[in-house]
Amino acid sequence: MAKHETPMLDQLESGPWPSFVSDLKQQAEVRAKNEANIEFQIPQDVVEDLLGVLELSYKHGRTHWKHGGIVGVFGYGGGVIGRYCDQPEQFPGVAHFHTLRVNQPSGKFYTTKYLRELCDLWDLRGSGLTNMHGSTGDIVFLGTTTPQLEEIFYELTHKYNQDLGGSGSNLRTPSDCIGQARCEFACYDTHDLCYNLTEEYQDELHRPAFPYKFKFKFDGCPNCCVASIARSDLSFIGTWRDNIKIDAEAVAAYIGGEIPPNGGAHSGRDWGPFDIQKEVIDLCPTHCMWMEDGKLMINNKECNRCMHCINVMPRALHIGDDRGVTILAGAKAPILDGAQMATLIIPFMKVEPPYTDIKEKVIEPIWDWWMEEGKNRERLGELMKRQGLQKLIEVLGVNPDPRMVQEPRSNPYIFWKEDEVPGGFKRDINEFRKYHQR
Repeated sequence: MAKHETPMLDQLESGPWPSFVSDLKQQAEVRAKNEANIEFQIPQDVVEDLLGVLELSYKHGRTHWKHGGIVGVFGYGGGVIGRYCDQPEQFPGVAHFHTLRVNQPSGKFYTTKYLRELCDLWDLRGSGLTNMHGSTGDIVFLGTTTPQLEEIFYELTHKYNQDLGGSGSNLRTPSDCIGQARCEFACYDTHDLCYNLTEEYQDELHRPAFPYKFKFKFDGCPNCCVASIARSDLSFIGTWRDNIKIDAEAVAAYIGGEIPPNGGAHSGRDWGPFDIQKEVIDLCPTHCMWMEDGKLMINNKECNRCMHCINVMPRALHIGDDRGVTILAGAKAPILDGAQMATLIIPFMKVEPPYTDIKEKVIEPIWDWWMEEGKNRERLGELMKRQGLQKLIEVLGVNPDPRMVQEPRSNPYIFWKEDEVPGGFKRDINEFRKYHQR
């Protein structure tokens, strides 16, 4: 019989989708039976009490977790998120329920042996509950007590050669896509760059000294599989600056139905007979593609690398050979000033070890400016909005580029100085706006 009645949580199991409540109940039952005879280092009923306090939060319409002070491991300012229950007498199993963030391997490649070792460690010294992965990317260990933190940290570092991730006002755990290990579209080695920067900036990762959190994310191509453009302060997106490679015979095979579109993936729709005009050419955002004498033509100067045509016809079209990275800055989730997408700051940069240009010409100048000018809990994107994109361009020492803005003047980041405005500039803007209104 369950320790706590949970009628509201039970409702979450009634829908058509798998429920985390079912997972929690299963783990509570495993710990209660303890058929492996594990000598738990935290209360055996931790998960049962977790269900109880969650039910109480639903009943009262407010959380029953409190911060209660700083908690961590010796020498690190991040990696542990302190959690205490404000009802310790009623739920003693979760009086302490701290979270540890563990630095995930690049591309999230694991061996089954390593995963079992992590789970064994957490069954012994924690609740056994994990989150694979948090939105930052970390392996998340949910729920342990203060005396176990140093024990867990020692075993992670000495036994498994594994480090904690980031938390607090510091560099968060860098995260990357599967990259060249498995993907033919990756334009640079996401794993190597991610690992290199993680090793380079260990101090920034573990000893908070920033105005607020800072995230790197690495996408190998514009498909943006880790959504870096929407949720990282510095987004590294693979790109190319030469032409898309076209296999004319494969294009004809797609048109003739010999090759299934979309890589043969069934995306819940019936494509029917493949129509290249409808499915590719008409959907090109810059209208840079057309058919001529039965051949697909591309005006590559107008291509914005959206990847749609390549995704639909991967055997006919392929990324170019002159590859590098586009760097964007300022994305964030809605905390102080609403959600923001990243803004392009470096249109193209070659990506070559030891990545000196990226470190010395991009990352470190941005950090110097942000740490000097940023307010407490102000993300980079909010500082950019407050002081203007032009200020960041000056900090980086790069030339303004039309690709940094969607259109003149209406972009809130751009503020023109009086001596920079040419005589016919206002006329040009008015003509531009009239064109778009048409």
